[in-house]
Amino acid sequence: MGVTGRFEAGRKMYIIQTGMDVKIKPARPLRDLYTELADTYERTNRILTLGLDRIWRRRAARRAAAGGGGLWLDVCSGTGEMAQDLSRRAPAGARIVAADFSREMLAYARTKSFAVPVVFVLADVKRLPLPDASVDLVTVSFATRNLTPSRDVLAATFCEFFRVLKPGGRFMNLETSQPRNAVVRMLFHAYAALVVKRLGFRLSGSRAGYAYLAASMRGFYGAAELAVILGEAGFAPVTAAPLMFGASAIHLALKPGPDPAAGLAPRRTPART
Repeated sequence: MGVTGRFEAGRKMYIIQTGMDVKIKPARPLRDLYTELADTYERTNRILTLGLDRIWRRRAARRAAAGGGGLWLDVCSGTGEMAQDLSRRAPAGARIVAADFSREMLAYARTKSFAVPVVFVLADVKRLPLPDASVDLVTVSFATRNLTPSRDVLAATFCEFFRVLKPGGRFMNLETSQPRNAVVRMLFHAYAALVVKRLGFRLSGSRAGYAYLAASMRGFYGAAELAVILGEAGFAPVTAAPLMFGASAIHLALKPGPDPAAGLAPRRTPART
């Protein structure tokens, strides 16, 4: 059964219907794959994207930081690239929590310099060790594909991000996407299969790691479908900014604030079960 929803991209509003259920399963546990990739991950990705991943991450950090706030959470932080970009834009007195499930990735992140205090937390993003309505910003960059064993699991994870955000808080998601143009999409998928998978293995030494990453790029949601799932978790509005002809996208989603007239927070839309 399809789900109908709306999302904004630039100045256009799209109404879409989707029944898509993305299932991306690595051959080995994800924690093992990222442990294997920790030392080479940044260098390999920089080569595979010709440096675009760094440019897109900085652009996403600027958009995310614009709303201010005193406590920011970067989930699936990995080697800390987004946390580092956020730290350069954080207001004085702000703190950042960098959460990931890989000790090796976080150990690498700790070697970096940060402009504001960063606390590193070993955590499962589906059960964050933070109180309800405690953070002003949640970010994820190039890791949402790892949260997609099923559509319902992804929606539940977005609900967890919604839970820890304060009313009026924001969620920024930077991820690969699906180009709307069929020819561009075909070229993007060919690049993932032929370049990311093969060259990624040669650069990193991890055959399983980049076979999984290449498959997840081809199988992940498009910007419209992802916006619908964010809406199901309670976020509104949700905007999407495509990058590189739609090969990636920045989603910015807000947790509605309290209704001044009623004195109550808006009802949250539960994820499907």
